[in-house]
This record gives sequence, structure tokens and C-alpha cells, in this order.
Amino acid sequence: MSLMTRLGIAVLTAALAAGTAPLHAETLEDVTLAVPGTSFTFGAGYIAEDLGLWEKHGLRVKSIVITGIGAINAVIAGSATFAEPSASAFTRAAAKGQRLLTIAVLLNRPFVDVVLRNDLAEAAKFDPKAPLAQRAVVLKGRTIAVESINSIVHAYVKVLANRGGYDPENIRIAPMAPDAMLAAFQSKQIDGFAMSPPWPLKPVQEGTATMIASGPGGDPADMVPFGHNLLVTKGETCEKQRSVCDKMGHAFVEAMAFIQSDPTEALAIMKKRFPSLDERQLTAAFAEFREISPSPPVPSKADLENAEIYNIQAGLMRPDEKLKSYDGLFTDKYVK
Repeated sequence: MSLMTRLGIAVLTAALAAGTAPLHAETLEDVTLAVPGTSFTFGAGYIAEDLGLWEKHGLRVKSIVITGIGAINAVIAGSATFAEPSASAFTRAAAKGQRLLTIAVLLNRPFVDVVLRNDLAEAAKFDPKAPLAQRAVVLKGRTIAVESINSIVHAYVKVLANRGGYDPENIRIAPMAPDAMLAAFQSKQIDGFAMSPPWPLKPVQEGTATMIASGPGGDPADMVPFGHNLLVTKGETCEKQRSVCDKMGHAFVEAMAFIQSDPTEALAIMKKRFPSLDERQLTAAFAEFREISPSPPVPSKADLENAEIYNIQAGLMRPDEKLKSYDGLFTDKYVK
């Protein structure tokens, strides 16, 4: 019996045990969920979808990929009901008067790893146990690849330079796709790269790269919690259609609980989404993902404030642009 068959039976059994039958299609409420890409970052949504949690909670969810900040802009424009942006993008939008509402935090640390070629780390006498400020110095003067300029991943590299006490311009940035990063790394066209797992884990496991800093590992320690991935919508959506916010929140609560309580089954679902990853790489990436997946996914002021500090240290916003209050920007009522 396949995994999805067993999961489908489990959902049906639970519904019958509760005295309710699965909802008919005509009773489902339609919503659109915009995500900035396809990666482990959005794993909770994949699990909710593959477990049938949208339908279980009375929703018909259409997931669409809109690259980068396009996802949050889709909610602002009204073409998507929900989005999964980072808190750094969310707070920058709020600072410009485009205020949305966070109803769940789906990852609560920066989901970024930075790796450097072993020969360069060894030549610099890199100490993996040193404080972050000392570790960050090894990136000075190096060429580091990121997926896109001024993304949350690029910002992480800039934050490391800030912590190391030098100008981020002293790190040469090469934007490229993850697959191209690996090829460029192997041919020594770049010195290292920053990316969300699983990609940085491959050269580390193969013994060709050294981990310089890891968001899932707690770098920087003073930015925990940090809203790397949020579930956001317009405040008016929850006022006028409270039911869709309730249902979406409850579906994610169940998905996040499943990640923690059934890691083997959750890993099997993620494997279907990333079939090209080998078992060791997939397992390591899932471990980092699970470590920073909060259950329940309750948002907090600290998730947003640390993201603003991150923006400031990365030079993506000025200190005087920092929000004076986070009132009205988040609520826990839909994930209780």
C-alpha cells in the first residue's frame, strides 16, 4: 500500500471517528497561495497538500509560484489570498505603508547555509568553533554565489560581513541558479556559495566544502526567533472571510505538528518533491528544516523585529525606517 493511500485512509478514518464525513467539493472555499519558489523552505505547504489537509479543513487551495517578492506583491495586489514571504520582505513592505497580516510563522530561523572551499578554509586556518564574527572574516575577499541580488540569502551574506566588521562590498557576489552554483564550485570559478538547504549540504557531505555559517544551526544566535517564512494575507481578508483564515491556520497547525511527530512520513513526502536528491542529502536537509519548523506556528513580535534588524545590518533598509510598532501586523488567533 502506498504512502498516500495510507495517509488518505488515515484522514478518512479520523473524519469518521469525529462523526464528520469528508467535505464535498462544492462546500470548499477557494483560496490562492503564492510561494516565491520551489524549495524546502515551503515544505509545510507541500505536506499540507499531500496529506489532504486543505480539503480536510474546507479549502480548495491553488498554489502558484511567483518568484521572489512577487509572491507578497500578489497579495498586496489582490491576485493571491495568501503568500509565504520572509519577514524581511514583509516588514519592508509594512515600512512603505503596504501592511499585511501574519497569521503563522512557518520557519523561525534564517534557512540559509554558507559554505567555502576546503582549501581556502584550511589556508585561513578556519576554526568552526570560533564565534560568528571570527568565522565571518574568512569570507572577506572571496567570490560567493547567491541565487539573486538583495534576496534574503544575499542579505545573510551581508549580515555576516557586518558581523565580521567589514564592508559587504569586500565579498564579490555572483548571482546564479543552484545547479550552476554546484558546477561553478566544483570548477573553482567561485569560492563558495550561500543557499537554503539542501544545496550547500552536498559539497560538505562530499568533503569539498566547509560550513562557515548556518542559520538552522543558530547563526546569528541573537536573531532567534526570526521569521524566515511567514503565512500572510490582507487584514481585511480575515475580517471579511474569517473562515478562510481559520481553515488555513488550522491546516498549517496540523502540518507543522506532523513534521515533528511523524518525521519519517514527512521526509517521505518531501522526497517525492525532490526526487533528484540522494538519500543522505535529503535526510540532512530535512533535519535542518525540521529543526526550525515551530509547532504550533505562533507568530511573535520578535520574529518581525529580528527580521528588521537583519534588513538594517544587510543594508536593505535604513535604521530610521525601522517600524516603531508591530501592532496589527501579526496575530496568533488562527493557529491556536
